[in-house]
Amino acid sequence: MRSAAVTSEDDQIRWIELPGREPARVYVHGLGATSSAYFTAAAVDPRLAGHRSLLVDLLGHGISDRPAHFPYTLESHADALATALTAAGVAGAELIAHSMGGSVAIVLAARHPGLVSRLVLIDANLDPLPRVPGAPGSSGIAAQSEREFLDGGWEQVRDRAGAHWWSTMRLAGREALHRSAYHLTRGTTPTMRELLLELEIPRTILLPEADGPLPGGEALGRAGVSVVPVPDCGHNIMLDNPEGFVRATAAALAAPPAGRMRS
Repeated sequence: MRSAAVTSEDDQIRWIELPGREPARVYVHGLGATSSAYFTAAAVDPRLAGHRSLLVDLLGHGISDRPAHFPYTLESHADALATALTAAGVAGAELIAHSMGGSVAIVLAARHPGLVSRLVLIDANLDPLPRVPGAPGSSGIAAQSEREFLDGGWEQVRDRAGAHWWSTMRLAGREALHRSAYHLTRGTTPTMRELLLELEIPRTILLPEADGPLPGGEALGRAGVSVVPVPDCGHNIMLDNPEGFVRATAAALAAPPAGRMRS
């Protein structure tokens, strides 16, 4: 396990690192998750192994510190991750990022372009989300105030999350979980989608085939973003269909950059 201080209070982001060649591959989990639980099997698969690989836990999650003072906006997550990657000597990395982690990865690429050479986004959040009381995931968490969540509302989230998600969600700081969810639903300005459209690096989005066409997919395609449906899976593509995930990710990492279509 490795770590780097990412705040003025010396709070640490930690990661599991696998040795290999450059460019480094950085795996980033989603809300209430950890990278080792979601990505280890894929990272050591022969079709993806061989590169230096960092399985990073965002601040507030997993094996990283959980400071209550941190804002947990998408921008602050991205800047903290940038600090950790810089401390690790990473530049021009290939990011493989799930859900909220995909949103953080987009913001990271926009704010710190030298750190990112390619994005593989796994069912990532591209747009602000409604806050819906009782809904699963970030929408339901963010529908509560932070005080309501800390004073017992988190128990309702635990019961809706189910044993699998709760097994990693319980490791997250409660302030971190609520603020991360709130700011994920709020999004960024410009939005994550708008930032993604303007990036000049290779970009691939993996999504569950059963979800149907990605809203705005044609505009993404015109901007050079590859959208790849993966069969037989839900939101957690890497866990639901490991073979399909590894195959699609390996292809995305090997693909030449897609050009923008001229209007």
